[in-house]
Amino acid sequence: MRIRSLGVIDDAVVELSPGFTAVTGETGAGKTMVVTSLGLLLGGRADAALVRMGAKSAVVEGRVAVPGEAAAAVRAREAGAELDDGALLISRTVSAEGRSRAHLGGRSVPVGMLAELADELVAVHGQTDQQGLLKPGRQRQALDRYAGDAVSGTLTAYRVAHRRLRAVAAELDEITTRARERVQEADLLRYGLDEIAAVDPAPGEDAELAGEAERLGHAEALASAATAAHAALAGDPEDPEGVDAATLVAGAQRALDAVRAHDPALAALAERIGEVGILLRDVAGELAGYAGDLDADPLRLAAVEERRAALTALTRKYGEDVATVLAWAEESAGRLAELDGDDERIGGLTAERDALRTELGHLAQALTDARTEAAERFAAAVTAELASLAMPHARVSFAIRQTEDPDGIEVGGRTVAHGPHGADEVELLLAPHPGAPPRPIAKGASGGELSRVMLAVEVVFAGTDPVPTYLFDEVDAGVGGKAAVEIGRRLARLAKTAQVVVVTHLPQVAAFADRQLLVEKTDDGSVTRSGVKVLEGEERVRELSRMLAGQEDSETARAHAEELLATARTDA
Repeated sequence: MRIRSLGVIDDAVVELSPGFTAVTGETGAGKTMVVTSLGLLLGGRADAALVRMGAKSAVVEGRVAVPGEAAAAVRAREAGAELDDGALLISRTVSAEGRSRAHLGGRSVPVGMLAELADELVAVHGQTDQQGLLKPGRQRQALDRYAGDAVSGTLTAYRVAHRRLRAVAAELDEITTRARERVQEADLLRYGLDEIAAVDPAPGEDAELAGEAERLGHAEALASAATAAHAALAGDPEDPEGVDAATLVAGAQRALDAVRAHDPALAALAERIGEVGILLRDVAGELAGYAGDLDADPLRLAAVEERRAALTALTRKYGEDVATVLAWAEESAGRLAELDGDDERIGGLTAERDALRTELGHLAQALTDARTEAAERFAAAVTAELASLAMPHARVSFAIRQTEDPDGIEVGGRTVAHGPHGADEVELLLAPHPGAPPRPIAKGASGGELSRVMLAVEVVFAGTDPVPTYLFDEVDAGVGGKAAVEIGRRLARLAKTAQVVVVTHLPQVAAFADRQLLVEKTDDGSVTRSGVKVLEGEERVRELSRMLAGQEDSETARAHAEELLATARTDA
């Protein structure tokens, strides 16, 4: 892994051992930046504050060995990434403005893709994870993870039923609690529909009636105008001497017909005048018919206005025109049918709710049984691990219980509360020595004991759901003496089947590492930077001496450091 411009690290290459790598250094030297770098490669949140002062961006590049058939390799190839000789190249860039870019196998990918692969590649644990283990929800998750398929399949079915129950209960509650409002709404809709039905408007009727009213209101003027226009076109029988348009046009056509044979252009004009004559006769005939059909009927006009008033009353309430009123009526009829079916709907929802509660009760009981069986195995395995971590008399157990709730589901003959994870409340208990009552680890474990419980839990997981790499960030905090030696020994054993990276202050832990990396800080008076160095031979002894006594050249510390290394080599 190469780290550039991240925090106090200017430019460093971190070569992690295939087995156990310990990362050490003085407080503030930048050990956390090594952990942060791995976190960025695994899709962790980017923060502009991580970029080294004066740099435009921080860059972390990593080369991860991944078997070609591994799930991570398959997922990477699906994303378009390419493997380089059995390794996956990952890079992450964080700009000083806070923007972040990720590349996987030479392909730009969303940061979320790195997070997806992280679950298959690395298990990261730090002091915040220890605090998380104090929460009952995290303890239940740990137990479910250990139980595997025995819980996961049932839990999936339970969650589907639980979501449906919540939806049904919410709808049922909405119908019943708003019953009065829904009745009032139904009455209003029914009144409106009855009012519209009484008028029974037809589509487009308002426009048709408006036109008819306009004609009837001006019938005399329209008839007079049509008669005058007809007389102008076809002549007035009462005025034989009058001149009309048809007679004039006919005269013009006769004049041209006499000479049209002598010039085609004039013949064309004669044709056009003939067409004008035909058109005049047609219009004159239609005007005569219009004037004859037009009837100034006051009774019809009164009926039209009355009908229009009825339609206007509807459009004031239900829409801007008859079309909108009819659309409102159609929509309201559907809503009214829904409201009128409330009783039937309530019955159906109540039956479905009861059936879902029964189903959830059976699934919750199956979850409880599976968790109880897994808890016994899990607790026994963690207890066995604690024996090898200088806690030979400690006993770990799980308390699995339910809380009674009259509105809950029936599990084991009792009505209990339930949630999206079942009806169980899971709590990890620790009895640190014989005679001590089991107590929740949040109350019964010291910092050092909690660190060892956390490590024991992770070691047990390693045997059931292994990942290639484990990263522990000061998970040994609060531990010293013999317990520290045992933690180092146990991490070394875990490293025989997986890659283990540990950031530690404890020389007893670092001594068991296959490779020790020193993060050291230099200061030239104006710029502070850190680098990463592989320690071997004498340099490793000096660093362990510093960790033991704070003095690299202390003969006593050096002797103790060499003894630790010898002990570690013997165990190996």
